[in-house]
Amino acid sequence: MSSNVIIAVTSIVLVGGAALAEAQTAAPSGEKSLAATLNVYVFPTAGQAPGQQSTDEAACYDWAVQNVGVDPFALQKQAQQAQQQAQQAQQQAAQAQGEIAAAGKGAGAKGAVGGAAAGALIGEIANDDAGEGAAWGAAAGAVIARRRSRHAQAEASQQVQQQTQQVQQQAAQAQQATAEQMANFKKAFSVCLEAKKYMVKY
Repeated sequence: MSSNVIIAVTSIVLVGGAALAEAQTAAPSGEKSLAATLNVYVFPTAGQAPGQQSTDEAACYDWAVQNVGVDPFALQKQAQQAQQQAQQAQQQAAQAQGEIAAAGKGAGAKGAVGGAAAGALIGEIANDDAGEGAAWGAAAGAVIARRRSRHAQAEASQQVQQQTQQVQQQAAQAQQATAEQMANFKKAFSVCLEAKKYMVKY
């Protein structure tokens, strides 16, 4: 065997060995398995290859969806939508509270103006002094308007608080229902994988 052939064969062996070592030590692709996206940990106890494990996970996912009647990815979207709706409702409630407070501040001034006009008329008729009547009327009108406004504010504020509590309760109930459905799905998913000789924890 000539020296050129020996060098060529040695180069092929060295390059091939380096490529194999690089392939073995290469970082994983970074893509999560189906089970990992569900926070389920799966170990192949019978030495199943990664491709076989992916196939088995997909089959068990479909089986669990059919038997439990829940698709985790659809469930996740529903949970996100419910959370967004709850946040919007809370923002609307906060805005309504701000509007109620602003309306209460203007009520006293409006009552004073209305009271002054009525007081001026009464003062003019009673003792020919519209100014004094206007002053008394303005004070009385402001007091009455503030009382009415406070009462209306209290009622409106109570309604807003009740609505906010209802939204929070509904959101909590939806979260609990979602958690229960996910737990049932993971049980079914795990049973299927265990039957295919995988160790499963979640």
